[in-house]
Amino acid sequence: MKKREYDFPPYRPPSEANSLLLRVTRGCPWNGCAFCSMYKGIKFERRPLEEVKGDIDMAAELYSDYALTVFIGDSNSVLIKTEDLAEILEYLHKKLPGIERVTSYARSKTLVKKDIEDLKKLRKAGLHRLHVGLETGDRELLKEIKKGASPEEMIEGGKKALQAGFELSLYVLLGIGGSKKWQQHAKGTAQVLNLIDPHFIRVRTFIPQPGTEIYDRIAEGVFAESTPETVLRESKALIEELEVHSQFLSDHISNYLPLDGKLPQDKEHMLKMLNDALKSLREDKSAGEQMAKKKYLRQL
Repeated sequence: MKKREYDFPPYRPPSEANSLLLRVTRGCPWNGCAFCSMYKGIKFERRPLEEVKGDIDMAAELYSDYALTVFIGDSNSVLIKTEDLAEILEYLHKKLPGIERVTSYARSKTLVKKDIEDLKKLRKAGLHRLHVGLETGDRELLKEIKKGASPEEMIEGGKKALQAGFELSLYVLLGIGGSKKWQQHAKGTAQVLNLIDPHFIRVRTFIPQPGTEIYDRIAEGVFAESTPETVLRESKALIEELEVHSQFLSDHISNYLPLDGKLPQDKEHMLKMLNDALKSLREDKSAGEQMAKKKYLRQL
């Protein structure tokens, strides 16, 4: 009898910590972001349908009693043929009927290219939420970090996801503009987010990763990292500019403050937290030292 092996995705969002992991693709079809160290050395490929269904069968045997949420990996599985992904989703829900939410990473550019009817078909088949890396809304910075999408494409992709009925979670990378471009990063990002108005805004603080272009730029003295104070000022500028109805989540160890709240009603509370933290940095040298130490505990 042939040994059965389950193919786990190597990465998933922190919010999917309790989710069943289902690998539909391997690697990242773009894999060119200057800040990202994930999926390096992994060639992008689509897993055969029967392999994926085999993993679903195994998951149903092992986890059917308590699997309530599922995360689909790797980085952009909505890229595959709509009919194939829809078949996988329908099979997943058939085998695990207690599932309440299925989520996946997606690229804005993929959402732009995907027909709206195809996106609606995936939503109807049981894909509930999309996690999309915005990182920044500033045009210059998007080019510098080699994100592979323009602000206009970020906006169009986000709006199409919402139109198709998905819950949309957008990621913002605090500090990606460095100490020199934090203001334009905050302003440009707020402009894009305001035009999309996603369900969730999730912030991460940029941590240089060995083997990436920006890591090399820092070593060469071309890119100046943001200090904790600059990141907090950037966060403040971003939140001040936001005019959305989103859940703002700081759900990652990379961040300096737990800025979790619903906008717009919790905006003033979050701004007060930021002002208090900035005041503490100015008045207490040890506060800055404690924040700076976090970089040794976190990864991208």
